[in-house]
Amino acid sequence: MVPSVTWLELPYIKWAVPIPLLLAIAPLIWWFFRATWHQLDEDAFAYRRALHERGEIDYRPLVALTMGAMILTLQEYYGRGDFYEGPLHRWLERLQKANPTGWPTRWIDLHTYNEMYLRLWWGLTRVGGYLAPLLVWRLFFRRDSLLDFGLRPTGFREHAWIYALCVVVMVPVLLIIKRQPDFGSYYPIYKMAGRSWLDFWVWEVIYIAQFLSLEIFFRGWWIRATRVFGVGAIWSMAVPYCMIHYGKPYLEACSAVVAGVVLGSLSMKTRSVYAGFLVHGTVAILMDVLALDQRGALPVLLAPGSSRRIVFLYWHALIWIAWALAFVVLAVKLWRVLQKRRAALPPPVSQLQQNDVDR
Repeated sequence: MVPSVTWLELPYIKWAVPIPLLLAIAPLIWWFFRATWHQLDEDAFAYRRALHERGEIDYRPLVALTMGAMILTLQEYYGRGDFYEGPLHRWLERLQKANPTGWPTRWIDLHTYNEMYLRLWWGLTRVGGYLAPLLVWRLFFRRDSLLDFGLRPTGFREHAWIYALCVVVMVPVLLIIKRQPDFGSYYPIYKMAGRSWLDFWVWEVIYIAQFLSLEIFFRGWWIRATRVFGVGAIWSMAVPYCMIHYGKPYLEACSAVVAGVVLGSLSMKTRSVYAGFLVHGTVAILMDVLALDQRGALPVLLAPGSSRRIVFLYWHALIWIAWALAFVVLAVKLWRVLQKRRAALPPPVSQLQQNDVDR
């Protein structure tokens, strides 16, 4: 008999697991976002008709998809560890040996922080690449406002409950995924994140900055630059978004298909990337904490080589606190909806009779 914890690792079972899950969740996603998708197609149809009447062609998808392909390709070949370990690492070595006590090389310590520098380079190439379209877009389309790429905060509070709902759903999923062997071995991506508090927070700042720029790139700029596709713009983004997860655990790469569609639809529903960023960032931090906890490698030392220890006693409560706060937001939303419905109801019969008597 195969142990219940490892049955998902059997190749002849694991490859097929995402299929029934996708089929099960698809109707729910359609029900929740069907109005948003319909509106996207309506807007795209009106937009294409206006272009046709003017005899114009929208070159935004051509420019955006070409630019997106180039950015993702550069990140894949020049933002990875093998490029850092080559010319960049050799340059840092020469810099450190040439002037070991001068500025800024006195802060370079390849023996202690080599992997941190690698992750800093990874984060820099991600953030820089994902934000690059915003820097050059106005050169091609002068009338476009960059704020229209999901950067307006208007309406965020109104849709905060959707963020809370995503967290409520994702917490149980994380507790299941953390049992998979490849989860604990892959996360955190920065393997020294649990060495000290310095390592942990430097990495999380890099990680979160990367997620914010990623949301702007995929769920803000990409979808809106290809809005002529209608609802197809979401799927045109979801495909490369899934592909940047190649190399991560198989089930996570498959779930990126769902995440891409849901977060893309959420961005178009709320007209903002910030709700999706909060979902992505919250889940990412919780995943790192769960993986470190699973290995017994949560940070204690203040910095590498430091004798000062800071012990945080409430790691295990973090995921439940996030879950509870999400439920509170949903409860507030439900209470407000019920209040509005009560206010919209006609007054009771006795009240109507009293109003007649008063008249």
